[in-house]
Amino acid sequence: MYRPGCVRSVVGCSLGAAGRGALAAIAIFLSATLSAAVAEPKRVILLHSFGRDFKPWSDYAKSIRTELDRQSPWPLDVTDHSLVNARYPDEDSETQFVEYLRAVFAKHQPDLIVSIGAPAAGFVQRHRQQLFAATPMVLTAVDQRRVQYSSLTANDTVVAVSIDYLAGIENILRVLPDTKNVTVVIGTSPIEKFWKEATAKEAESLAGRVTFSWTDHLPFAELLKHAAALPPQSAIFWGLMIVDAAGVVHEGRAPLTKLHAVANAPIFSYDESFFGGAIVGGPLLLVQDTSRKTAAVAVRILGGEPPGDIKVPPVGFATPRYDWREMQRWSISESRLPPGSEIHFRDPTIWERYWPHIVAIGAVMILQTALIAWLIHEHRQRRLAEVRVRNSISELTQLNRIAGAGELSASIAHEINQPLAAIANNASAGLNWLKAETPNVDEARAALARVADESHRAGEIVRSLRAMFRRDTQESGVVDINTIILAVLELVRIDLETNDIKVVTELDDGLPPVSGREVQLRQVILNLVMNASESMQSTESRRVLRVRTDLRDSDHVQVSIEDSGPGIAASDLDRVFEPMFTTKPRGMGMGLSICRSIIESHDGRIWVTAGLLRGSVVQFTLPRRDHAIRNQSGPRLDEPPPR
Repeated sequence: MYRPGCVRSVVGCSLGAAGRGALAAIAIFLSATLSAAVAEPKRVILLHSFGRDFKPWSDYAKSIRTELDRQSPWPLDVTDHSLVNARYPDEDSETQFVEYLRAVFAKHQPDLIVSIGAPAAGFVQRHRQQLFAATPMVLTAVDQRRVQYSSLTANDTVVAVSIDYLAGIENILRVLPDTKNVTVVIGTSPIEKFWKEATAKEAESLAGRVTFSWTDHLPFAELLKHAAALPPQSAIFWGLMIVDAAGVVHEGRAPLTKLHAVANAPIFSYDESFFGGAIVGGPLLLVQDTSRKTAAVAVRILGGEPPGDIKVPPVGFATPRYDWREMQRWSISESRLPPGSEIHFRDPTIWERYWPHIVAIGAVMILQTALIAWLIHEHRQRRLAEVRVRNSISELTQLNRIAGAGELSASIAHEINQPLAAIANNASAGLNWLKAETPNVDEARAALARVADESHRAGEIVRSLRAMFRRDTQESGVVDINTIILAVLELVRIDLETNDIKVVTELDDGLPPVSGREVQLRQVILNLVMNASESMQSTESRRVLRVRTDLRDSDHVQVSIEDSGPGIAASDLDRVFEPMFTTKPRGMGMGLSICRSIIESHDGRIWVTAGLLRGSVVQFTLPRRDHAIRNQSGPRLDEPPPR
């Protein structure tokens, strides 16, 4: 039977000691978590030496606040208080300031006091017993020479810095080796008087090399006048300017900015808080180094670690850093900087600013150049190919003509030789019969008859050859004369361009087709175009080849090819189509004769006239196709009419 008590007993037994320990740990963790969630924030006092806006300590305070927020696991209540009386040599007012702080924190004791700067460190050490005797304290942003280590209690720890003024001045002499005068900017407050003495003592080793001057006796306005009139080979070392000789207090970056605006010599310093827009640079104390260590020590103390057990070595100068803008202003060579130096605020080069655009433009230009080069190469290859094709056509045409002429000559010789041989033999036989003592008239008559027969046979051979040339075996077809003209002009385009001949075409798009043999008509137009081109080579005036087509009448298509050459003499116009007639020094006189034969074989007509201003015009007509079909049954124009 089910009994709840038994179940609880079993569970309790099964957990055992280990289970109970785990539950206890979880309970403690939850309790601590809840306690932390409802716990009051940790109270931290930041005690400033002069005020919240005095450099360099103002930069340290801001950086320490940032680091505390970043590193602390608890909520923090951070308050700022300033030791205003540190500006003047008056320690009597410190007692009232101590009472003020005790009154402010009477009910809510601080968990940690962080003093920033040497005046604040001296103040908390002098009044340790009166000012929260048991409260942990961190002395930071203070040079180790300003800390009274013998007066430190178990609740005190120090994050000191080590200021090496001699290294700062030697840096000036390294980057500007011609420097003879160094003006050290320093004020009149107690801490500034201390650092004047410390700097003067450290710089004693340079007395024979550099002359030092100090500004603690000058009101700030006089200091600016002095800096504007420094002699050549001078430099300025910015120490501190809290209170000038006139008793005027200077906060923030304003005094350094004013000095930079009028100084006629470069400015150097020892702390990063002055870097960026005024000083050249060199070995500097980095604010972040001290602030990070200070915040880490504060968190350890707030976590319960005894302050006296925490030992932090002093923070020294970091890697030298320089302002590129000031280097350019004072002509400081990069080669004079210490090895490993960092250069800041360098103006980016054109490449650094616009490298994506430069790369893109360069890529586009390279692609365009490659494309243009490829197009030029292709164009050149095309022209070379056209020249090779044209030369090949010319060579093949010449070889074809030679081969055709050889074959034709052999054929004609073979056909003619047979009747001629027979005529010679029969004539010789007839003569022999007549020379005999008793002439055989019958045999001689028979021989002469055979001579006549063979001569008729030779005539028939000649007539058949003439008929073969007159009637081509190629069949006529539909021909677009405009297409043939354009094809021929494209074929000879390079020759025309080489001879600086401008081609003007006026082709009638509405022309009807003609009936003809395309190869022969192409040869006619090619011959006429080449003749026109050759005729213009001897003239220096503008060379124009004009090709025109139109419908002469309803039945004929007319083609005109006009050149701007010297023209043809009027006495030769009627002879140019005769075989063997030519006006060219090396011409054969067969081109126009062949053209006339081809045109006439197509039932057309060809003639030549003088140009309007100069040159000559060759024209021919061809019957349109339907007209040619109607006249196919009629007599040919190149044949004599029937008797």
